[in-house]
Amino acid sequence: MTAAVTRPTKAKQRPADRAFSGAAVGAGITILLVLAAVALFLVLRGVPGFFADPADADVLRGQNFWEYTWPLVFGTVWVSVIALVVAVPLAVAIALFISHYAPRRLATPIGYLVDLLAAVPSVVYGLWGYLVFANALLPIYQWLNEYLGWIPLFGGVLSPTGRTILTAGLVLAVMVLPIITAICREIFLQTPSLHEEAALALGATRWEMIRMAVLPFGRAGIVSGAMLGLGRALGETMAVAMVLSATGVVTFELLTSANPSTIPANIALKFAEAGYGLNVNVLIGTGLVLFVISFAVNAVARWVVNRRKDFSGAN
Repeated sequence: MTAAVTRPTKAKQRPADRAFSGAAVGAGITILLVLAAVALFLVLRGVPGFFADPADADVLRGQNFWEYTWPLVFGTVWVSVIALVVAVPLAVAIALFISHYAPRRLATPIGYLVDLLAAVPSVVYGLWGYLVFANALLPIYQWLNEYLGWIPLFGGVLSPTGRTILTAGLVLAVMVLPIITAICREIFLQTPSLHEEAALALGATRWEMIRMAVLPFGRAGIVSGAMLGLGRALGETMAVAMVLSATGVVTFELLTSANPSTIPANIALKFAEAGYGLNVNVLIGTGLVLFVISFAVNAVARWVVNRRKDFSGAN
């Protein structure tokens, strides 16, 4: 005689559990709906700008949409790359100092100060970069142009104001620094202590322990932080618009007055004079291009992080 199979009883949910579960699901659905609404708006209002006749859209200045947009895409990506090249090594170094070198009494206030940078409005960064930082960098730019001008990046006629693509990139680096630092710091603090102690017990120095145990464990977090910082840099508007003296050219020279513009800064500066009709459609179309670029960057970052997800502190 076979014993009756008992089915596991389903746990009874309390009202608070159901409310929390519903709120969590609702929040997730809201994010998807907002993203879909933004994408739908950009497509409906931006696609007509792709096919706008230059004669009907003054903002194009006789160019077709892609001739108008390409320098903006270049400037957006170029200034963001400059910001990441400066910010990522500095953020990783600060995170390692806070997590593994500084004493706790010093690490805590330093962490608060770095996080405080994220609370500064972008307009304040723009004013600082325009009025203070650009002038402070001029002697350095003069030295680079004089002694390293044979390198294409530092060649050309030096800008007398210091409002160059390099200045805008450095301001963006300061702006994305707290995001990257905070993520790297939390990832480094989660490194299994057994790995660190094992490396030290085998005779490794502190730097060798960090190189063999901490950095491999936090590689995915570094990539995630860098991509979040890149997303912030790609979409930054006011700081770049105030600091950068843009002329809409495509150039890799960092110190000249001829600088490429960025999509967000161009939209902010041109939207008031665009008026209505196809001019607005063209600007929204460039916003759609930026949306696609940001989505692609985050997709690539997610792919890179997923490739590293099999590594954990337990294996």
